[in-house]
Amino acid sequence: MTSIDLNADLGEGFGRWRLTDDEGLLSVVTSANVACGFHAGDPATMRRVCALAAERGVTIGAQVSYRDLAGFGRRTMDVPPAELAAEVAYQIGALEVFARAAGTRVAYVKPHGALYNRVVLDDEQAAAVVDGVLLAGGALPVLGLPGSRVLERAGRAGLPVVPEAFADRAYTDEGTLVPRVQEGALVTDPDAVVARAVGLARSGAVTACSGARIEVRARSLCVHGDTPGAVELARRVRARLEASGVRVAAFA
Repeated sequence: MTSIDLNADLGEGFGRWRLTDDEGLLSVVTSANVACGFHAGDPATMRRVCALAAERGVTIGAQVSYRDLAGFGRRTMDVPPAELAAEVAYQIGALEVFARAAGTRVAYVKPHGALYNRVVLDDEQAAAVVDGVLLAGGALPVLGLPGSRVLERAGRAGLPVVPEAFADRAYTDEGTLVPRVQEGALVTDPDAVVARAVGLARSGAVTACSGARIEVRARSLCVHGDTPGAVELARRVRARLEASGVRVAAFA
């Protein structure tokens, strides 16, 4: 049976402000990318989400970012490699405290936003992210775009790699994500998102914004938690996957 992980970005709030419906999404997804305080999240939020995830058997991952709380981690930044590696390790370590307190552990790492997109092609920044994962200790899997520099670097360093796909993002012919600033970067039609999710899981392919059919082989599928109606959309995606004979299960 075809199997795929379903992940979402969670804990994206700060103080009294909350962006994601963490409780709702944790009833659907199999892996939780938890914000570690650099683009969103704070200690109380991280602790709460880790406790909920552990209670519901959802795998916890550290979603590491550039230090950009005001810009939600989506602004381009130039961070020296040694500094970035230390900041990645710092974020993983912070989340690990709360994961262990909940009786579980951080099981993987996924970059967020501008960092995620940067390490697709930037070898220096990709190497810094991998150095940060190694500095944090343990052979943690790294989630990223298929063919990205960060997955190549992680594999060369002996870390497990997990290629990821997005049902609600538009793709270029090269298999990269269309930048959010461009029109059509987000797929907003729920029926289209559900259909793309099934296609990615079953055939490993998706239609690019040009209309070309491109290969995107992934072990994990992301459903964004910051889109309107995210919980209901995630439920629809999971239900259609399972109805199509796809087993939804965590990779880690």
